[in-house]
Amino acid sequence: MATRLYVGNLPYSVSEQELKRLFGQAGTVESVTMPLDRQTGRPRGFAFVQMANDQEADDAIRMFNNYVLDGRQLRVNIAQEREYRVGGGNQRRAG
Repeated sequence: MATRLYVGNLPYSVSEQELKRLFGQAGTVESVTMPLDRQTGRPRGFAFVQMANDQEADDAIRMFNNYVLDGRQLRVNIAQEREYRVGGGNQRRAG
């Protein structure tokens, strides 16, 4: 089992520090990353939480998947590795 968790459906008001405190109830949180929207600089509504070991990651999933935070039901699961994508949306064709 991996120790990097995906946390989805986050309230936009939650901070990395708040997530660190929350997930700290399940064990040692090594890092919290909340990607920001490139256009607005605002949170995108999800985060990645790195737990110290497999057992703590499993505990965090059990404790916080479907947990309600500020009126939103969190989705917590093992983070999937991002696939490499060939070609981007902003490439121009020679022509």
